[in-house]
Amino acid sequence: MEWIIPALLSATCLGVYDIFKKLSVKGNNVLMVLLLNTIFGALYLSPVIISNLSSGHFGLGDTLYGHCLIFIKAIIVLSSWILGYFAIKHLPLTIQGPINATRPVIVLVGALCLFGERLNLLQWIGIIIGFASLYFISRIGAKEGFSLRNSRWLWMSIGAMILGAVSALFDKYLLRNYLPLEVQAWYSLYQCFIMSIILLALMRRQNGSTDKFQWRWTIPCIALFLTIADLAYFHSLSIDGSMVSIVSMIRRGSVIIPFLYGVMILREKNVKSKIFDLILLMISLALLVIGSGL
Repeated sequence: MEWIIPALLSATCLGVYDIFKKLSVKGNNVLMVLLLNTIFGALYLSPVIISNLSSGHFGLGDTLYGHCLIFIKAIIVLSSWILGYFAIKHLPLTIQGPINATRPVIVLVGALCLFGERLNLLQWIGIIIGFASLYFISRIGAKEGFSLRNSRWLWMSIGAMILGAVSALFDKYLLRNYLPLEVQAWYSLYQCFIMSIILLALMRRQNGSTDKFQWRWTIPCIALFLTIADLAYFHSLSIDGSMVSIVSMIRRGSVIIPFLYGVMILREKNVKSKIFDLILLMISLALLVIGSGL
């Protein structure tokens, strides 16, 4: 199916995006990195908004309702990012990545309830294996001191995953009514405004305990690869017959890239157990792709 190919491209770019995100937030001010990410993201997509405005239109159907929906989308995504950025700063990539990769399980439940999507036997088996993967990665995390009982970073990662799933379900609704490029461009702009307000408000309460900001050239790369990933993702969802539950699962295949980086470059621990969990994830992904008729 033609919507599978852009989903695979999106997954590849997301994997690279996670590596640049890890490199950018390590020992750095997370919120400042996130603000710059939203600024670069808005700049990359600014031609879409400029084109709208120069033609006398405000985009998204020229309605306040459309922009309110995108504003809500921006809040959901930004909330997920704030939690996810703090999580990826403090958690090993080989733990944080697989947790995020279980997002399609939540998307599946929502897709079944909201959009009436139906899965075949292979796809159901893939989802069940995805559940098993989440269970194993939670046990591995406990061995490294990141148990659900005592690690707020683990809970932040799970929270980011759930909010990301909510965003994916919302995307399917938005793309039934609006152009993918307009959705991406306007929510990027609103994110930039919201994040600027948040950072200004927090700066007034700063007590000097937060990390100082250090510029790194990996920072603009975060937004670049995320923009490409989202372009491919929105295009995939806009194609007739696409299934948000399957597209979301394919995108989670991005975990392979940061996982290998964590093992080979960062030399993270418990590699054998984590490889077993990664294999489960890849089997789950393969069954979903095969079940989709690729």
